[in-house]
Formats: sequence, C-alpha cells, structure tokens
Amino acid sequence: MGRTVLCVDDDPDDRDLIRSAIFDIDPSYTIAYAENGRDALKYLKDSLNAELPCLIIMDINMPVMDGKQTIAEIKKWPELDHVPLVVFSTSNHPSDLSFCKRYNVELVMKPTSLRQITQEAQRLLHHCAED
Repeated sequence: MGRTVLCVDDDPDDRDLIRSAIFDIDPSYTIAYAENGRDALKYLKDSLNAELPCLIIMDINMPVMDGKQTIAEIKKWPELDHVPLVVFSTSNHPSDLSFCKRYNVELVMKPTSLRQITQEAQRLLHHCAED
C-alpha cells in the first residue's frame, strides 16, 4: 500500500478539514476524494490493479450510496481486508454504533476544530505506518 488516504464524504468543508489536518502532519500523503459510496467503490475497484489506499475515512450520511451500504460492499472484497476503514460521523446513534461494531469498523465522532481533527488524523495515520 502507498501513502494515499481515501476520504469519502459529501461535505466539501469536512473533506478540506481532513486534508488540511493530514497535510499538517505529513504533506507527503496523497488524499483521494469520493463524494458518495458509489464513487468510493469505483475508486477502490480501479485501485485494485494499481495502489490501494493505506486508510479509508468515511462519512455515514451521504447521498447516492451511504456509508453503511459502502462498508457492507467493501467488506465483501477480500483484497481490501487489510485496508483500515474508519467512520467519521456526527452520529452516535446506537444503530450506527452497532453497525460499526458488527463490521469491525472504528467509529470516530467528527471533531469540531482543526486541532481536534489533526490529533485524530495523527492517530489514524498510524494505520498507514504499520505496513
């Protein structure tokens, strides 16, 4: 795996915050974006023959194909088993928590400040360093 983080979120402000936080930590990372699950799955399918991301950060609530549907599809692909997937969401609804637990996906409440996002990104990027 390379040093690409796939950020799947329909909110451009949230995508920009994640990008800024990651670049503050290490500007050598590449950030790939998808605005919904369908686009994320297309990106991942195209990456199977190239370079998979070292981390996927995904929102739950998105149009076209939401995070839950996307995670369920990703978990069907054995080629993606080793790619860490983290849900960044404003939701702490019990059904979302139980869904993430069932699929063994970490759920992180979206931080509200760039400083908090940078701290969370620092922790999450350790997944990329483990390879």
